[in-house]
Amino acid sequence: MPGRLSSSTMARMGNDMVERFLADGFVKIEGAVAPRVAEDCARLLWRETGYDPEDPGTWKEPVVRIGGLAQGPFAAAANSPTLHAAFDLLVGERRWLPRYSLGTFPLRFPHPEDPGDAGWHIEGSYLPEGATWFHTNLRSRDRALLMLFLFSEVTEEDAPTRIRVGSHLDVPRILEPYGEAGASGLEIAPELVAASAHRPLALATGRPGDVYLCHPFLVHAAQPHRGTRPRFMAQPPLEPAVPYELERPDGAYAPVETAIRRGLGR
Repeated sequence: MPGRLSSSTMARMGNDMVERFLADGFVKIEGAVAPRVAEDCARLLWRETGYDPEDPGTWKEPVVRIGGLAQGPFAAAANSPTLHAAFDLLVGERRWLPRYSLGTFPLRFPHPEDPGDAGWHIEGSYLPEGATWFHTNLRSRDRALLMLFLFSEVTEEDAPTRIRVGSHLDVPRILEPYGEAGASGLEIAPELVAASAHRPLALATGRPGDVYLCHPFLVHAAQPHRGTRPRFMAQPPLEPAVPYELERPDGAYAPVETAIRRGLGR
């Protein structure tokens, strides 16, 4: 695991990271997870698939979803000092909860079939009583960040997640009329797609151990895998310790809150 960051490194990282996060809606942290930890995570994921890493003939499905893994390497991946420092910068000190697992892994394999899950969207985070689709609201209830953990080499040929850069600023006005109850992704999907269509495209490429920290309102999408190497990734939420607030008397807004306010024109 990486050692503790120096104060000068923290200052440099913070100044640049916050500005990029506010403008783009995400930051990429290279090597956030130690190489050995990333390798151990990938090994455990392969074991769960039942597929042979050396035999593409065993890769039967375009997407294999694996959840419920809480072995040591996954806890270590989510708790490096680099990530903790970034959480403090973007969410606020003592405003987020540590993770000890990484949720569900959508593992994508080269395959001629369309996976059927490649539409533009934002992530929901809570399921209201009687609802069938996860919802989100203007304060991003129950989600402080969306995180993308890479556990394989991901090039442009390996079905990287597509990101509409700056789209997090388009979403607040869409969610505002729904109030605290929020809306499901299905309800607002057409508006999301239209409002963010002008945004430039980025691809979440990188090496094992790289992590993308994304604003919870960032519009993103999967894509069919037409390459040759599987793409292993986790996309867990960082959960909040306290709800986000959009009207703070002391003005001590976290960057996630500041971005929402900018999207509302405040």
